[in-house]
Amino acid sequence: MDRIIEKKKWNNKRIMIIAGVSALVIFIVFVVVTGVGGKSKLDVDTDRITISEVTKGPFQETIPVNGVVLPITTIYLDAVEGGRVEKLYVEDGTQMKAGDPIMKLSDLDLELSLANQQTAVFNVLTQMQISRDQAQQNTIGKLQNMADADNAFRDASRVYKLDQKLYAQKAIGLQEFQIAQNTYDYALRKEKLNAQILKQDSTSVKQQAQQAQESYANMKSTLDLMKQKVGDLVVKAPVDGQLSSMDSEVGQNITKGERLGEIDVLSGFKVRVNIDEHYISRVYKGLKGDFQFADKTYNLKIKKVFDQVKAGTGQFQVDMEFVGAVPQGIRNGQTLQIRLALSDATQAILLPKGGFYQQTGGNWIFKVSANGKTAYRADIQLNRQSPDYYEVISGLQPGDKVITSSYDTYGEMQELILNK
Repeated sequence: MDRIIEKKKWNNKRIMIIAGVSALVIFIVFVVVTGVGGKSKLDVDTDRITISEVTKGPFQETIPVNGVVLPITTIYLDAVEGGRVEKLYVEDGTQMKAGDPIMKLSDLDLELSLANQQTAVFNVLTQMQISRDQAQQNTIGKLQNMADADNAFRDASRVYKLDQKLYAQKAIGLQEFQIAQNTYDYALRKEKLNAQILKQDSTSVKQQAQQAQESYANMKSTLDLMKQKVGDLVVKAPVDGQLSSMDSEVGQNITKGERLGEIDVLSGFKVRVNIDEHYISRVYKGLKGDFQFADKTYNLKIKKVFDQVKAGTGQFQVDMEFVGAVPQGIRNGQTLQIRLALSDATQAILLPKGGFYQQTGGNWIFKVSANGKTAYRADIQLNRQSPDYYEVISGLQPGDKVITSSYDTYGEMQELILNK
């Protein structure tokens, strides 16, 4: 017998048709709601955004930097001589006067060398005195010989002249005359020889005295140098100032040249500033900056640039000096927030800074319409910046209003509906 076959209500074809219609309906609703096919829009509460006005005014490119207040001059204390710390006269932070003792080092080898050198100098001085006395005695003897020779020559000369006359008159014989002549010749030679000996002795005495004096002077100079080296074992303040960075302890061994501390000359201050290496080609001596302190503005000027970039920091340093008044109450080591000017002030179109830049990179911005009910994307071009403003090159004019707060929740929206 025949069986009745029931007709299926939900076949595959019917299901596909219904799914297609549903997808079409959903798409139409999505287009209506989001505006796809036209501009994507989003309702925004104006109380949750920041609307800023574009203006025209003086613009100066500045960058924010941090600076540390330092003494105008710092004198480094390095150990001229090594040794063991025997005594500390003052503590770190003490106000010093030039010449005040800071610490005493001991070096037995150096002190023993000084004692030996002092003994050697004393021995040389004693020997010089003995040699001088001997030379004087020797000279006196030679002078005595010269006097005797001179006296003998006078007698021989007198006898010779008398015998010469007598021999001419045949009053004496030839032999007697020759004896007188020989005696005269001998006395003459002896007198000349003694004069020569005395002259040589005088020259020799002068040379010996000069050599002894030079030797003594050299040894005395060495002694003075060793006294200075021993004196350097007492470390003293070279200038008036505040002692800092000293951490030596009694009994500690100090090597020659080791850093012992610093003397900060507090007659004035400078500011050591760290700057990102990106600006190294634009920073030079004479650039100006300012900072706020106790509700007042103070000015600074770069006086020295350290071109070397510090490893691992990506920064280089400059020293700035105060221009005009120095803040009352400023302290060594204090940190200052400084605005460093990289250009002179010029007239420019100014866009206030805001969170929008993080999403747009400064390439576009939401510009508020004339009626204030909507904001739409507008392409812009920015150039330099200061802590408060961007310099606008194109895309905006003074009087335009723009949204400068963050665009985090706007996604790819092309237009914003501003609800008050």
